[in-house]
Amino acid sequence: MKFGLFIPQGWKMDLVGIEPSQHWGVMAGLARRADANEDWSSVWVYDHFHTVPVPSEEATHEAWTLMSAFAGVTGRVRLGQMCTCMSYRNPAYLAKVAATVDIVSEGRLEMGIGAGWYEDEWRAYGYGFPRAGERLARLDEGVQIFRQMWTEGRSTFSGKHYTTEGARCYPQPLQGTAVPGSAANGIPMWIAGGGEKVTLRIAAQYADYTNFGAGVAADFAAKSEVLAARCSDVGRDYDEITRSTNLDIFIGATERDVADRIAWLEDHMRRAGVPDKELTDRIEGIRRSPGTGTPEQIVERLRELEGLGMKYLITYFYEAAYDTTGIAMFERDVMPELTDREQHGHLWHLGRR
Repeated sequence: MKFGLFIPQGWKMDLVGIEPSQHWGVMAGLARRADANEDWSSVWVYDHFHTVPVPSEEATHEAWTLMSAFAGVTGRVRLGQMCTCMSYRNPAYLAKVAATVDIVSEGRLEMGIGAGWYEDEWRAYGYGFPRAGERLARLDEGVQIFRQMWTEGRSTFSGKHYTTEGARCYPQPLQGTAVPGSAANGIPMWIAGGGEKVTLRIAAQYADYTNFGAGVAADFAAKSEVLAARCSDVGRDYDEITRSTNLDIFIGATERDVADRIAWLEDHMRRAGVPDKELTDRIEGIRRSPGTGTPEQIVERLRELEGLGMKYLITYFYEAAYDTTGIAMFERDVMPELTDREQHGHLWHLGRR
């Protein structure tokens, strides 16, 4: 199993109380920490503009700016977004941005991409909020433009939502060209979401990685079965796609320790101004999360997911900007039980699964 670490960027109110002048120091320090520990394969941020569970005046730092910044302060760990909203940026432009980040990072970029869902952001930034079918159609067209740009160096595409006429992408991303052994498709594509009719069909056609299930074994198994069927429909080898999921982690040596961490978050979010209903929903969801528990409990749940084909876990620690003891416990007591150490080092650095 591979492991990724979300870096707090403010979206989940995870930089509240820290002065903006200190935000980058906190984020960069956590990225460097992951870079120094080979059990972490990647670091991640979210592509969002407004906080959750409610929009607020608190910080939310922009994902692709952070991609370039993390490239400059790390040298091994891979860099991803979970996940970029296709409609927030023109796909030809985004393909060019991604190619530049891949070069700046010396071939360490992962492209997380999805249709987008956070209506408040869409409307606030003037994107409207089209129906789900249109958002998914944009995703489908956009990933085709990505592939053209990254593998052919230019894109000519005539779709319902996007059009290009010889859009050039030079220099090409290092992955797929100058990095020996990397995937021929260019930058690895993570298509996030579990929509069974459309999203998983797009994933079957274009994804190197999928991300669904939210750590729930039954949901992960069901989505995997649908993905396998979609791969069969389009003639794709199901085993070519690495399946991943995300988990919020609340870990403690005892159940009391776990409860204390959750109590800290409840107090933190209340102080940040989260209304009672949204706060209650968030805390109850955390209590039920497969990532909440003692190391032994979490390892057991992750082994179940691994048995279902989940090979990559992206972890999120709410308290990371304030307290790294949870991360340290996870590194010490969980990751060694599951990490595929044979895949560390040179081959993984080159982006090979």
